[in-house]
Amino acid sequence: ERGPNSIRHTPVPPVPSKPSPPMAGGSSSPSPASALIQVRCAGCRGVLAVAPGMTEFICPKCQMAQRLPPQLMPNPSSSTPSPPKSSAAPALPAPPQHRKRASQAAQTSQAHGVDPTKIQLPCVRCQAVLNVPHGLANFRCPQCGVDLAVDLSKLQNFLTAASNGAPPASVPVPPTFLPVLPPGMLQPPQLVAVTTTVPIGLPATEPPEEINEVAIDVERDEDEGGTVGETFTDYRPPKLSLGLPHPDPVVETSSLSAVQPPEPTYELNIMDELDQTKTLSCLQIETIVYACQRHLHHLPTGDRAGFFVGDGAGVGKGRTIAGLIWENWQQGRHKAVWVSVGSDLKYDARRDLDDVGAKCVQVHPLNKLPYSKLDSKAIGIKNGVIFVTYSSLIASSERGRSRLQQLVQWCGHEFDGLIVFDECHKAKNLIPDAGSQPTRTGKAVLEIQEKLPEARVVYCSATGASEPRNLGYMVRLGLWGDGTSFQDFPQFLGALEKGGVGALELVAMDMKARGMYVCRTLSYKGADFDTVEAPLEERMTNMYGKAAEFWADLRLELLSAGEISGEEKGVSNQIWRLYWSSHQRFFRHMCMSAKVPAVVKLAKEALAENKCVVIGLQSTGEARTEEAVTKYGVEMEDFVSGPRELLLKLVEENYPLPPKPDTFQQGEEKVTEIQRKRHSAQDVSFKGRVRKVAKMEDVSDDDSGDYSPSESSDHESSESDEEFHMCQICNSEEEKSLLLNCSGCSLRVHPSCLTPPWTGMLTDDWSCYSCKKIEGQEMEHDANVADFSKRYDSAVERKLKILDVIRSLDLPNNPLDDIIDQLGGPDKVAEITGRRGMLIRTSDGKGVIYQARNAKEVSMEMINMHEKQQFMDDKKLIAIISEAGSAGVSLHADRRAKNQRRRVHVTLELPWSADRAIQQFGRTHRSNQTSAPQYRLLFTNLGGEKRFASIVAKRLESLGALTQGDRRAGPSLSAFNYDSTYGKKALTMVYRGIMEQDSFPVVPPRCSDNQASIEEFITEAKVALVSVGIIRDATVCNGKVAGKLSGRIVDADMHDVARFLNRLLGLAPDIQNRLFDLFISILDVVLHNARREGQLDSGIVDIKGKNIELKEPPKTVHVDSLSGASTILFTFTIDRGVTWESAKAMLDGRENDGAGSSNDGFYESKREWMGRRHFTLALEGSTEGIYKIIRPAIGEALREMPLSELKGKYRKVSSIDKVSKGWQDEYDVSSKQCMHGSKCKVGSYCTVGRRLQEFNILGGLILPVWGTIEKALAKQVYQNHKRIRVVRLVTTNDNQRIVGLFIPNAAVESVLTGLFFISWNFCRVVQWG
Repeated sequence: ERGPNSIRHTPVPPVPSKPSPPMAGGSSSPSPASALIQVRCAGCRGVLAVAPGMTEFICPKCQMAQRLPPQLMPNPSSSTPSPPKSSAAPALPAPPQHRKRASQAAQTSQAHGVDPTKIQLPCVRCQAVLNVPHGLANFRCPQCGVDLAVDLSKLQNFLTAASNGAPPASVPVPPTFLPVLPPGMLQPPQLVAVTTTVPIGLPATEPPEEINEVAIDVERDEDEGGTVGETFTDYRPPKLSLGLPHPDPVVETSSLSAVQPPEPTYELNIMDELDQTKTLSCLQIETIVYACQRHLHHLPTGDRAGFFVGDGAGVGKGRTIAGLIWENWQQGRHKAVWVSVGSDLKYDARRDLDDVGAKCVQVHPLNKLPYSKLDSKAIGIKNGVIFVTYSSLIASSERGRSRLQQLVQWCGHEFDGLIVFDECHKAKNLIPDAGSQPTRTGKAVLEIQEKLPEARVVYCSATGASEPRNLGYMVRLGLWGDGTSFQDFPQFLGALEKGGVGALELVAMDMKARGMYVCRTLSYKGADFDTVEAPLEERMTNMYGKAAEFWADLRLELLSAGEISGEEKGVSNQIWRLYWSSHQRFFRHMCMSAKVPAVVKLAKEALAENKCVVIGLQSTGEARTEEAVTKYGVEMEDFVSGPRELLLKLVEENYPLPPKPDTFQQGEEKVTEIQRKRHSAQDVSFKGRVRKVAKMEDVSDDDSGDYSPSESSDHESSESDEEFHMCQICNSEEEKSLLLNCSGCSLRVHPSCLTPPWTGMLTDDWSCYSCKKIEGQEMEHDANVADFSKRYDSAVERKLKILDVIRSLDLPNNPLDDIIDQLGGPDKVAEITGRRGMLIRTSDGKGVIYQARNAKEVSMEMINMHEKQQFMDDKKLIAIISEAGSAGVSLHADRRAKNQRRRVHVTLELPWSADRAIQQFGRTHRSNQTSAPQYRLLFTNLGGEKRFASIVAKRLESLGALTQGDRRAGPSLSAFNYDSTYGKKALTMVYRGIMEQDSFPVVPPRCSDNQASIEEFITEAKVALVSVGIIRDATVCNGKVAGKLSGRIVDADMHDVARFLNRLLGLAPDIQNRLFDLFISILDVVLHNARREGQLDSGIVDIKGKNIELKEPPKTVHVDSLSGASTILFTFTIDRGVTWESAKAMLDGRENDGAGSSNDGFYESKREWMGRRHFTLALEGSTEGIYKIIRPAIGEALREMPLSELKGKYRKVSSIDKVSKGWQDEYDVSSKQCMHGSKCKVGSYCTVGRRLQEFNILGGLILPVWGTIEKALAKQVYQNHKRIRVVRLVTTNDNQRIVGLFIPNAAVESVLTGLFFISWNFCRVVQWG
């Protein structure tokens, strides 16, 4: 039991009518409820409808069993007997005004969740009623997260009343939702927010089960796991002795090293040749053997099994692939497909094939070939290696013929040669996150495997298995589908995500055990790592602040302009997407520029020390440069400012303008035409009209009088008053004087025929309704044209002013061009990037000129290879690499190269993706090097750069490759994974605090405890979040809260961590850092709470002990039919204790060395449990005031304890005799009993604080039996036993390392039963087919 549990139920208003409470002393029965009762679930907070009379139920959503709260419980009849006084306990809350009814309800059944062994106290903030263990003085409310302490005086009052029924001292009753009290008690004990520690007294009566506060600490430690041991071990092939040792130290994670691969049975054809040439190391030969051995098998689906090379960057995957191709060539398979990331790498492929002796194998780059059949007479490629990039794989011709079809046709459907997916992480996201689409590359990789089922597939990537989702295209591994525990990949993915970090470790271990996976990495021993802070200079700080202000103003300007121009919704959304993407690129560019002076300084220092420099970045700013050259020409006064060009483009192309007045010209011409026709219209005589009507009505075919305009005109020129005309509405004849005649269109009608009828005078200047409307429109149109013209001119003027402001801003130049210029220009710096051109300073130094990167003798395709060779030949001592240009490039101090100076690798722009980080670092740290590189990780004091840089440095120091194998190999990069469940929860708490919907769980940065400073911070934060569009519909309040800023944050933004981090960059440095620090502080609290509650995924847990031995021989409980690998159950006996003699020796040793502090020594708990106190040894750790805790039963605790907490819970003991006896007693008792004592709810299965334990680990192959294990663990009572936990231990007698799933003692029988069922079914299938 870790702490208080929330048991609050919330009735949902309005509550249906309930039985009336009986009158005092009455005995009437309640009437039944007339309708369903609505309550809020105590678990998931959903609204439930409970049938009348039902008091106990299970939530259908979260499956929590619960009862109605007391105020909704049916009133008991008077005949209900009262429970015995000794078993009476406080019940759930009821309002004070219903105390009489509640006191009766308290004597009947209580709501689910009330633990009679604890005290029920209300939280001061959220009023949730908590089950508080006796003796627990300080804790956190599990519902709202506030830190709480027990108010001693009211607690004593409560305990006295609970024990004897006497009324306590009268105290005022606050108007809150309070718990039901024992008879006669007026006020419950109160929980107070923690400001100072409140001592707590012992309960007046001993509860049925004492809650041991020390046991709670021990349990939390055990849930988190032991301390991290050595995480990487030196690697050598365990079952092969072929070839020479690898030229550089190679390591493997300790998790994988605990797994043995299957026996090698494949014999290499090229082995004799390799013995002579010595071109492949034992590691590379081992990979070829296991890959070829794996390719001999087929999956249950019928497809040939595949192999995964997960070796880290620089181990030598390229030469391993060449060896595989050469081995298959010798076996008669003369066709192979090599898929990689860049066309430049075909030269490396050629080199690797030559190195292994395969000079006769031709390499054909597919991007240089036409789309026709490869084996046609025109092309004539009958065999060899087709080298294709991932981008080419999804290319197609104008006629619709794709490269994929071309490859499949060349291979043929019976193709059984090699298909190598090199750097296969490029095919990730075949199964993307919700809301996004699969990548075309991922689908193409999957399609070619489907069309060539007999192909020998090899996946190669240092980072391919970094995320379970990225395994989706590796269908040939046989981890899901027919014959496995998972029907399809989504089911496999769901199991891994449910299992957490440790589950991915098991996948890697399983793959190695089945002989389809190798994963080694170069040791980083010898490499230096340093994080270098490049704080913003004063000019850059001012520049950044002004840029942030401008972006905020620009946002308001665009909002205003959009309203004026009346942009359509779709157009408006497009503008804002462009705005925020430009916003992000702009400020990332600013961060890079801030580090340029530090990069130049580090580079010059390295050159002075006779070293060479590699500078890594992610983006080059080429697009902005080319746009500037298009606008200004190839000659300019200075280097292009990427941020300025980005801003200019955004405003020039996307500033909302009203429609041009020219667009009204067409409408204006239409009105003019109407006027012209109106005034040129001719009157029509009666005769003419009759003829026309007759013709229209087809009265007579032999009518001799054809209508002619000239004839009618002549006739009407007489203008006789007696002439008759036709009404053009009713077609009846009428005298001309009695008809209305429109002066505009010459319409003649009866006044009564109009709608509405005309009642005015018959005048000569009358106009019909249509003409009047046109005249009105004409006048309105003229006014509109003038108004729009004015608005358009005003908007254009505003736009020009904004462009002028942008041109006047002090903004940095493109950092890539700036660095090259400051370090000596292109003659001194090798550029290995994806851009085509560059700006260089003119010879007179008065300007810059744009020129192509390639010289006359070097093609653009070969420029990066040429630049790389210049660097490796010692002709240029500085290289700048980008992600686009450097994939697969080797820039290490190669023994074969002329330039063997030590590399200083400086990261100008740290990649925000772990996959990309490992690829960049692997450029300078590779096999066969004379010296390991020095890494200099640059960061600014903005956002999260410093935190990220330090994590990467520590991760590299732990010899890991950031994403491989054991996630606990040093501080995990997952600590920087802010966009996690915990990060989203922390962000929601940040936003709720800023919007004053809740209080912060921590004091905001640079705020004191007083409310005024916090309110000031909240105001600043609101203004900042309004400026970057997080808070919307912002208004300034009036009335009592006049001046306060209000608004809303949409639900989608409440947990969008990526958006928060990106928008954060657009704030001034000061508020940016304060908001980021607040987010990190709250994230730490969320992680701490999750860890304390046993919910944090801690990956692999190390099991430590003084003595760890196998209790009995391991049991083989399952055997895999394809690989022969087995699943084994290990049972260990573990002694975790520290004897009195050992503890005394530890303290004496510290005192003799003079390394101890005055507070070192033995301590005893201030409280007694079950008649005895706990003893501990406290020794100050590496941090002053923080102490290591050694206990008799479990040894050294994982969590170190601050001195204040140590003195709050324990007191120092000077009597050696007292400590000796107490220590020994606890040591002896803990061999058979847990710390909870004989009344422990878990019983003999509980291991909390137990010195001697039986510990079960299911090792070996796990995935085939995953479902069985999940079912067995789901049946466990103890919550922590339900979790899938990966553990690791090393036996003390023979140093055997075992890694696998922890199986609680209570679940062993269930697991074995399930495994027997699997094995029996398998045997039956084999026997009967």
